[in-house]
Amino acid sequence: MQGERSAQFTANEIGGIPLAIMLRGGQVENVHNGHIAVVDSDGRLVAGVGSPDVLTFMRSTAKPLQAIPILRAGVIDAYGLTNEAIAMLTASHRGEPAHLAALLTMLRQTGVKEEQLVFHAGLPLDGDARDEWIKQGGPPRKLFHNCAGKHIGLLAACQLNDWPMTGYAEPDHPIQQEIKQWISFAADVPVSSLSGGFDGCGLPVYAIPLRKLALVYARLAAPPTGWEDTTRAIIERITSSMNERPELVEGTGRLASLLLSGPQAIAKSGAQGVFAVGLRQERLGLIVKVSDGTEPAWPIIVSEALKQLAAMGIIDQKASQTLSGRIDAAFAQELRNDAGRIIGKREAVFQLDSYV
Repeated sequence: MQGERSAQFTANEIGGIPLAIMLRGGQVENVHNGHIAVVDSDGRLVAGVGSPDVLTFMRSTAKPLQAIPILRAGVIDAYGLTNEAIAMLTASHRGEPAHLAALLTMLRQTGVKEEQLVFHAGLPLDGDARDEWIKQGGPPRKLFHNCAGKHIGLLAACQLNDWPMTGYAEPDHPIQQEIKQWISFAADVPVSSLSGGFDGCGLPVYAIPLRKLALVYARLAAPPTGWEDTTRAIIERITSSMNERPELVEGTGRLASLLLSGPQAIAKSGAQGVFAVGLRQERLGLIVKVSDGTEPAWPIIVSEALKQLAAMGIIDQKASQTLSGRIDAAFAQELRNDAGRIIGKREAVFQLDSYV
């Protein structure tokens, strides 16, 4: 049966095309295949490579949309929360001290209990934070799950809406039904067409065409003028909070936090190789899906995509230089071994196709 299922897809849809390579001693040691889609806020595909329609699970790139029902419920004002909490709603945090402090504040002010979170306890994802926590004799905690902020917010919204707090992660729960409607709305995909599964944190997760995920990020970066003012204001508050506190959205040394550190872009990573960028001035969404599900090639792929978009005249040259320069300065292309010797490098090997 598995073979029959796989046979329904072309090689391009499954594996994509080479986006980046890893060289060791001048020889190719690894190839990162995948897909890229660049879409404007009207849904027009302007550039890409691979299959723009490949179904892609949104994973944590859905978090800004999942935060909308939380703000619509009035959670921020009702519990006296700040933009710090809004950033944590969108976070895939690493368990650093600032993350834990923000989550504890959210629990204290909302009255949500840590034990109500649906997932298991764990340790910080950040290596330094994990080592320090273990050194202090700290136990595993649910707050160290990278999705804890979102879950606290969802439970707080259930409190205000007088919805059951048990079963909040189930697809038929009212809060999950509302999230599904917002995904359908932002992605311009009928609810009936949303293909679902379950994410690592226990919530429903949906697969949509790559170009539709790019549309979502174009609209998050620049909400369409035709949308109602309340919706636009909520989205703008969510994304501006991400820019205001980028270190909370992901953490130290993370590509998304780096791109969020200026006003030009919003960014969010998702598990299994999906990375999303929204460009405000250009009203564009850029999505990278690395088919092997790994993250190390993201920086060079995103940087190269920005440079090529500028060369095509699709985005402003200065904006491209600002963002790609930030990436190139923070993430070395050279690879070093444990003795500090340069042993190879990563290279981007794709060429975007322009559709405009």
